[in-house]
Amino acid sequence: MSLLHHWHNTSELHTLRDWLRYSVSAFNEAQLTFGHGSANAYDEAVYLILHTLHLPLDTLTPFLDARLTLREKNVLLEMLKKRVDKKIPAAYLTHEAWLGDFNFYVDERVIIPRSYIAELLRERLQPWVEEPESVHNVLDMCTGSGCLAIVAAHAFASAQVDAVDLSAEALQVAQRNVSEYHLAQRVTLIQSDLFTQLQGKKYDVIISNPPYVDAESVTALPAEYLHEPALALGSGDDGLDATRAILQHAAAHLQPRGILIVEIGHNKNALEAAYPDLPFTWLEVSAGDEFVFMLRREDLK
Repeated sequence: MSLLHHWHNTSELHTLRDWLRYSVSAFNEAQLTFGHGSANAYDEAVYLILHTLHLPLDTLTPFLDARLTLREKNVLLEMLKKRVDKKIPAAYLTHEAWLGDFNFYVDERVIIPRSYIAELLRERLQPWVEEPESVHNVLDMCTGSGCLAIVAAHAFASAQVDAVDLSAEALQVAQRNVSEYHLAQRVTLIQSDLFTQLQGKKYDVIISNPPYVDAESVTALPAEYLHEPALALGSGDDGLDATRAILQHAAAHLQPRGILIVEIGHNKNALEAAYPDLPFTWLEVSAGDEFVFMLRREDLK
């Protein structure tokens, strides 16, 4: 009998261990797609159960043999149903997403944070930024939930950060996160179609995790990704429309020796073919050195 069609049989599940085993089985049977925070069914089940039961996310073992109350079972069952039956990503169910140690509010107005640029900001973009204290102006283009702008504000303590997005709804979420981190004095949210509302502004560092999924890949996305704003995923036939616009205009908005850092997914070969004369530096992140490039202002002339 299929687990997924017999949710009412969960009356036999008593302990957290029971629910964890059942959840992993249900997630695997439903062939869920992971990639919005968790990498597999077990990690996702642990996260959803601990979050739903208001337990510390890093403490599982002491609670494995604890029995759930009827109310807890009902709340947890509703959470699991949404994840399995509606393919809603876990981050939208819990309204939280993590980038390293940073926690952000998210809902379906914004893409779920998962940028490799956050890893580079943890090192304050060194060695590409020689003196982090000398960075005074940062732009986060396509900010979404505001996550990279907030991480950048922590990385560069002397900097003012402009966080730009075309979506007014996304900026509402970003505003909530900026307020949560008490950064309203340092992070300015700007609704703009890329650089159109930034006339005259110049930055020491521009970072961007723009839409970069090509049209063919958009049509093949798993159901979980279809809950995210389409505006934040696709970018033309080859996935490079937004990146092309950024490359066209970034030099005019960079200070001398300023740097541009952009995440482009799996488009390295297409990008290098389109711009054979640009000396891209590919930065090392946890997934390798083909997902994030760096250019200096002088490279873009």
